[in-house]
Amino acid sequence: MSQKSFHVAVVGATGAVGQQMLNTLSEKNFPIKKLSLLASKRSAGQVITFNGESHTIQEATPEAFEGVDLALFSAGGSVSKALAHEAVKRGAIVVDNTSAFRMDPNVPLVVPEVNEQDLLKHSGIIANPNCSTIQMVVALQPLHEKYGLKKVIVSTYQAVSGAGAKAVEELKEQSRAILNDEPFEASIMPCASDKKHYQIAFNAVPQIDKFEDNGYTFEELKMMNETKKIMHLENLEIAATCVRLPVETGHSESLYAEFEKGNPSVQEIRDLLIAAPGVTLQDQPEEQIYPMPALAAGLPDVFVGRIRKDLDRDNAYHMWVVSDNLLKGAAFNSVQIAESLIKLNLL
Repeated sequence: MSQKSFHVAVVGATGAVGQQMLNTLSEKNFPIKKLSLLASKRSAGQVITFNGESHTIQEATPEAFEGVDLALFSAGGSVSKALAHEAVKRGAIVVDNTSAFRMDPNVPLVVPEVNEQDLLKHSGIIANPNCSTIQMVVALQPLHEKYGLKKVIVSTYQAVSGAGAKAVEELKEQSRAILNDEPFEASIMPCASDKKHYQIAFNAVPQIDKFEDNGYTFEELKMMNETKKIMHLENLEIAATCVRLPVETGHSESLYAEFEKGNPSVQEIRDLLIAAPGVTLQDQPEEQIYPMPALAAGLPDVFVGRIRKDLDRDNAYHMWVVSDNLLKGAAFNSVQIAESLIKLNLL
């Protein structure tokens, strides 16, 4: 790691991902010479402790980025659209954790284990992908490098924390109400801005974000389009179905992958994944060892298990992928991007 240290701003410092960003910066001992914690006007004045020191939240304004080297954004797409370019104008490199710039052709969309070199093409803003996309491409990349990816079908089982702290509170309130035979009202799930809301407690909701005209939700299209961009696979055949489960933290995914070449054994795939950066293999079915969100929460790895050959196609395989959506899916990946910027002498 470089001996240089940096003026770092965290935008959205009071939110769930902002808090995880601060924890990750601390745990990784990121080289910070000055820390600016930025949030909405209503959060300004709050005090947050970081590495034993008290920091007062400032309102996120264009002027707040004067002198900032690195700005980690996680305060919603509208805030990123309003302020990211203002930060860049003042000399900062922005790592944005919203969907605001992900599909912008001039903005690299980066998972360091997969496409770190794309950072060399940045123009001030780097996008952090969708949480469910990140864990999938980390698992797929080592297999693609060896065998070539032809087709991917993914079904996700996503945690409520992906929809924010209020959604987690709604899950808990509904659970208590149902267990106590009390009435309740759903107001957030499956999508706060959509017309209808359904219970999430003791339920599975096959809608994350709004539906588009082609019948896919925006979350599903994000996964499909982002995967092609990150892996540089414009012709990849890919389909996603995204489902919200009453789990607080940790997204799970059932992955079907078809390869262009090779007919590897399950053990050969396991060996590739054992050696892959950011992946932890948990695949001993005879011992009932496989990834689960309850075990992944609080850990930065992408866990892979249940690897098996398709019974009808020689070049097709199934696997189960789990990761903490607030860590590798958001905060941890953002800080990894910042570390890669230092490594590549871009910061």
